[in-house]
Amino acid sequence: MSGPSTIERRPPRRAGAVRPVADPAATPPRPGRRGGGRLSRLLSNSLVQGALILVALVWITPLAGLLISSMRSEGDNASDGWWTALTDPSQLSLDNYGTLLKDSGIAAAFGNTVLISVPTTVLVVAIAALAGYAFAWLEFPGRDAIFLLVVGLLVVPVQIGLLPVAKLFGAVGLFGTVAGVVLFHVAYGLPFAIFLLRNYFAEIPREMLEAARMDGGSEWRIFSRLVLPLGRPAIASLAIFQFLWVWNDMLVALLFADSESQPLTVSLQSQMRQFGSNIGVLAPGAFLSLVVPLIVFFAFQRHFVQGVMAGSVK
Repeated sequence: MSGPSTIERRPPRRAGAVRPVADPAATPPRPGRRGGGRLSRLLSNSLVQGALILVALVWITPLAGLLISSMRSEGDNASDGWWTALTDPSQLSLDNYGTLLKDSGIAAAFGNTVLISVPTTVLVVAIAALAGYAFAWLEFPGRDAIFLLVVGLLVVPVQIGLLPVAKLFGAVGLFGTVAGVVLFHVAYGLPFAIFLLRNYFAEIPREMLEAARMDGGSEWRIFSRLVLPLGRPAIASLAIFQFLWVWNDMLVALLFADSESQPLTVSLQSQMRQFGSNIGVLAPGAFLSLVVPLIVFFAFQRHFVQGVMAGSVK
């Protein structure tokens, strides 16, 4: 007969007994929280805050100077600096903006800028979203080869295509028109847009799309009801970038647009030779050209931040 057992037996748990709960204060913090705490302490440092304020002032000062100059008369701008209006607000008025609205060239150029920027942004986003979904989730012959070709177009500089496309547009009657400028921007904006949205759409879990297909959803319904809402941050970020690129462009418009279809950037550049006598028109026109992209950016700032941070946190 063997000796006594050396295994210690625990007493049975009584009914209603409650297990002890660990003290939350004694629980060690997760490793991921340490970085956030350090970042918070760094941003709360007065020196860092002072540096950020200084950088903000450096960026805002030219905009403030342009705004004040646009509200001063030509004589005041010629006699002293714009900062003198801070101590003498009587110099400020909206007369220059009234003159701007009466200038048919600037007003027409502003309208052309809108006609070029808005359709270009809409077309690039719409075509890139459809193509990005096709490259990410649809099976068709040559899909990978075509996508590599699209990615390869990213390295083609815009300057290389100016002369050949100008000859092509001249042959088909699009040279010197708003439509020609729009088509050129759409063609050169699509490679990056497709590359961006395809990579974003590819991160959507496959199980979600398969479940939608099992429920009888068509590809168009899956794209419009599932993929587009999930890709809203990336689409908003792309729309902001595309709008800013086209709105601030002068090279393409300088070559492809004539005097009747030129945007605001070209119109302001053409009047730079008479800057001394046209400061009352140039200053408000330049501020208007600058403030519209700022309004668009701040209006979609929340979506832009979501799109930038979309791939950093799972």
